[in-house]
Amino acid sequence: MIGILDYRCGNLRSVQKAFEKNGHDCAILSKPEELAQVSHLLLPGVGAFADGMKHLREQGLDAAVREWVAAGKPFLGICLGMQLLFESSEESADGSPVAGLGLLPGHVKRFVPRPGLKVPHMGWNQLTGLRGPLYAGVAEGAHVYFVHGYYCASSDASLVAASCDYGGNFCASVAKGNMLAAQFHPEKSQAVGLKILDNFAKWKP
Repeated sequence: MIGILDYRCGNLRSVQKAFEKNGHDCAILSKPEELAQVSHLLLPGVGAFADGMKHLREQGLDAAVREWVAAGKPFLGICLGMQLLFESSEESADGSPVAGLGLLPGHVKRFVPRPGLKVPHMGWNQLTGLRGPLYAGVAEGAHVYFVHGYYCASSDASLVAASCDYGGNFCASVAKGNMLAAQFHPEKSQAVGLKILDNFAKWKP
């Protein structure tokens, strides 16, 4: 059973439908005690970093996510759900750092707009340097769908599981132990995205 965390920042139904299309049962969870009923946990997300952290804390889900990861259980973060895993983000009203979950080393930074480079980064783009369980059976250069104005700058290059070029290479995915994450939206990435979600659902770290 796949658990999808509802912390008031996720496009839950589209993620749920993508898993169900592959024949995987899902449960929408909003309370820490509900995590006991699932084997895999997903943190989706759209919206602002500070709001995401605020809602996680209010619902007690920040501690629940840390405990889940510490227990070695399969975990996947998507888009904002990936960014929240890092130490901090510069996505704030005044640009001052906002603390994240601190499960991955590094910080979330804003794309700098310049001629020919629109921010947010929105639409289809290619993945390169694929490694790790999410990308079994996925071809190098596969196209996936992005919607984000900020990117994760990991301070440990060995954690990068896929990269993407948008005015320069940025980290599009990470893998560390039982933690996987993707900046792009698998649920919006057609056959490639369905394969990635299916890989996660079948994964046993």
